[in-house]
Amino acid sequence: MSSTAKPKPSRVKVSEHRARLRAQGLRPIQIWVPDVRAPSFKAEAHRQSLAVAMSAEALNDQAFIDAASDIDFEDGEDA
Repeated sequence: MSSTAKPKPSRVKVSEHRARLRAQGLRPIQIWVPDVRAPSFKAEAHRQSLAVAMSAEALNDQAFIDAASDIDFEDGEDA
């Protein structure tokens, strides 16, 4: 007689996996982010970038971005 173990259903495996993670002090979360592949995202990003570029404050905005990009966050100083 061969004893073949019946495989566990997916829901049981997932439940056991989550229990192990919880035992490690972790908890599940769900996060929703914009779908950067969506045509509507591309169109809105383009619209916003044009608005920033055409702004009367465009040069000041870019100067801020350039200054922030030079910060070395590990040392807290300008690079």
